[in-house]
Amino acid sequence: MDSMKDWTDRIPQAARDYLEGRRLDEVECIVADIAGVARGKAMPASKFQFQDRFFLPNSIFLQTITGEWTDNPSGAFTEPDMILVPDFSTATAAPWTADWTLQIIHDVEDQQGNPVPIAPRNVLKRVMALYEAEGWKPVVAPEMEFFLVARNIDPNQPIIPPMGRSGRRAAAKQAYSMSAVDEYGKVIDDIYDFAELQGFEIDGILQEGGAGQIEINLAHGDPVHLADQIFYFKRLIREAALRHDCFATFMAKPIEGEPGSAMHIHQSVIDIETGENIFSDEKGGETEAFLHCIAGLQNHLPAVIALLAPYVNSYRRYVPDFAAPINLEWGRDNRTTGLRVPISGPAARRIENRLAGMDCNPYLGLAASLACAYLGLKEQQMPKPECLGDAYMSAEDVPVNLGDALDLFSEDAKIRDVLGPEFCAVYEAVKRNEYKEFLQVISPWEREHLLLNV
Repeated sequence: MDSMKDWTDRIPQAARDYLEGRRLDEVECIVADIAGVARGKAMPASKFQFQDRFFLPNSIFLQTITGEWTDNPSGAFTEPDMILVPDFSTATAAPWTADWTLQIIHDVEDQQGNPVPIAPRNVLKRVMALYEAEGWKPVVAPEMEFFLVARNIDPNQPIIPPMGRSGRRAAAKQAYSMSAVDEYGKVIDDIYDFAELQGFEIDGILQEGGAGQIEINLAHGDPVHLADQIFYFKRLIREAALRHDCFATFMAKPIEGEPGSAMHIHQSVIDIETGENIFSDEKGGETEAFLHCIAGLQNHLPAVIALLAPYVNSYRRYVPDFAAPINLEWGRDNRTTGLRVPISGPAARRIENRLAGMDCNPYLGLAASLACAYLGLKEQQMPKPECLGDAYMSAEDVPVNLGDALDLFSEDAKIRDVLGPEFCAVYEAVKRNEYKEFLQVISPWEREHLLLNV
């Protein structure tokens, strides 16, 4: 980097607008770890300007959500440095900070310049490259659900809804209510303001069915770009909530008796040469490729539930009667199915995967769902017959705990080949370590019902 002007000319317009007439103070060099947590380092902009490479140890991908370290499946734990390469197209403001700060997502390479295969962003890029080799480009549109909750500083206490402007706690069963959204309108205002300063487009915000539960829809686009946005949005939303004395949580099931939070994934595939949606034919009808993708999702989703539902808490969302599909049925405009085909014109024909939880790493969640559809296109099988009724009555088709999910993940050789064997080995090791840690915790339920009764 020869000068500050050289690299700031390569950043998005929104970031340039944010800095106009101001002196940049700090740059945050960040990558997403296995959990989707931002790791990296912050440095004065004056230092970033002249530093041509940045380093982080590869052990950041061996850390569990609790901060414990997992043994490297390759057997070596020498913690060699990885090279961080800034992707200037991801530069965006951090408008909640006290000084003028930019965040920049970095790609992760080894010391020979090869993509590190266990980095989640690289896993998604690997899947994208497989599509590209076939002349295809996937398009996604994610939906983000999350809860605003009262500050919880004691993990032993249950999470409760936040206090609204009316002086009452947010109420459940208020889906699509505008007055419910207005209860915490100041948080929503800050989310909009932060998103605008960061150059992000929100397709819509609505009240979901849970107490203090909100959904944000993002416009369709490139999977890596959308995963970057979700990665940024999680931090943005948390910061907006903290400004107003509450927490934002992306846990799959934070409040007992309330619905869980999903990350529904709308996905389609474009023919790179023609620019047309391969799910629709010239007359606007459904193609065999469309059905093949559904079949691929039905056949391989059980093996990637460990990525779409990555924590023990994730499986508390997969329970009947809480608007979370626990099946692999598909249907047109049927929200009880795990795979829904929304009403649309031929150009927008898509499949909505409703199984992913909002607690998943966005890079890995999108990579997993796209991997299943890719295998469907390659295998060219037909899906099960369309479900025309209530799919909630169907048999459970997905694993109901993390241990079972990891077993299925370890057994699907095709999925492991698409996502990358080295990544899959590390991911499984990290998640089995987390599951083992959880099983050693004695819960309040056990103390209440077992202490004196068994």
